[in-house]
Amino acid sequence: MDKKSIKKVVLAYSGGLDTSIIIPWLKENYNNCEVIAVSGNVGQADELEGLEEKALKTGASKLYVEDLTEEFVNDYIIPTVKAGALYEEYMLGTSFARPIIAKRIVEIALAEGADAICHGCTGKGNDQVRFELAIKAFAPNMPIIAPWREWSIKSREEEIEYAEAHNVPLKINRETNYSKDKNLWHLSHEGLDLEDAGNEPLYEKDGFLEMGVSPLMAPDKPTYITLDFEKGVPVALDGKKMSAKEIILALNKVGGENGIGLLDIVENRLVGMKCRGVYETPGGAILYFAHNYLETLCLDKMTMHEKQKLSITFAELVYNGQWFTPLREALSAFVDKTQENVTGKVKIKLYKGNMIKAGAWSDYSLYSEEIATFGEDNVYNQADSAGFINLFGLPIKVQAQVNAKNNK
Repeated sequence: MDKKSIKKVVLAYSGGLDTSIIIPWLKENYNNCEVIAVSGNVGQADELEGLEEKALKTGASKLYVEDLTEEFVNDYIIPTVKAGALYEEYMLGTSFARPIIAKRIVEIALAEGADAICHGCTGKGNDQVRFELAIKAFAPNMPIIAPWREWSIKSREEEIEYAEAHNVPLKINRETNYSKDKNLWHLSHEGLDLEDAGNEPLYEKDGFLEMGVSPLMAPDKPTYITLDFEKGVPVALDGKKMSAKEIILALNKVGGENGIGLLDIVENRLVGMKCRGVYETPGGAILYFAHNYLETLCLDKMTMHEKQKLSITFAELVYNGQWFTPLREALSAFVDKTQENVTGKVKIKLYKGNMIKAGAWSDYSLYSEEIATFGEDNVYNQADSAGFINLFGLPIKVQAQVNAKNNK
């Protein structure tokens, strides 16, 4: 990349430590180029407050704040939930937020006639891959600037020193410098004491959890909720029709209050290392649980088992930044077909971090109490099972006979 040709850069801007210092760094190292900051609103709430003032004060020429929340929920979160996709238990909160943000950044960069796109992802993380694969999908020839792969800064402590030297305002300090990612689906925590896998997360420490409470501090009385689904999509909570976004936000509240959705995991990153993170996903955990609960009624055995296998592939594609690929689109088409009859209602009891099944109903249920009963019935002839077992076990029987003959 010829730095002299870079006159205008569009920066993926969160207002956090990394992207805050990138603005002055770009101007210092890329010929005082114009920096246009873009923030994708995926539900990070208070993190967006005062962002424009901060971006302009730090040296940006303008800031776009794009509300992507509805699209994020309907086109990224819900398809992933319907797929039942989990990456090593992780509900992909950061993973599927990156493609939608990167896509919008590309659109703005092209409209602005930018010479390059810049992001603040580290060389150790997965997000650099997610951002850059999405950029390549929509602007394959756009130069990409990744300061963490260029500058001499080696740690978050050095980042803070750089920020202080350049009068960049920060909301963090050296003692509470967890690396966090927040959106309407989740909040992640990495760094500090969590880097030692032997340290227990400080769930009971005031200020550590932001979306809920520790199960130890949750109410002693359980909370019951009901969720309605149509074709795998949540449409009502406790009998009230709501959008999927509204349902997620409401589930975040009730789930957080009951200590639901905490995950402490050492995950296998795409870039080859293991990394420990603590995730808060209260509403998401309930939604996954409820959706899977309903599927046990509505999906036939072979479809369910094949879907469970493909959900691993789906999760890996999302985690690895391959959202905009033919395979992910093909898997989503398969998932949508499986969801045609996933319509009904489930009831769940929330209690001190636990989700307990409390009932499920569907007009498309394949479960028949009359067939499954241990009592007397008139629809299942138990004598039929003898012939089934004889045919099903025939290969085993023949193999045993051959073994016996040859071992004489």
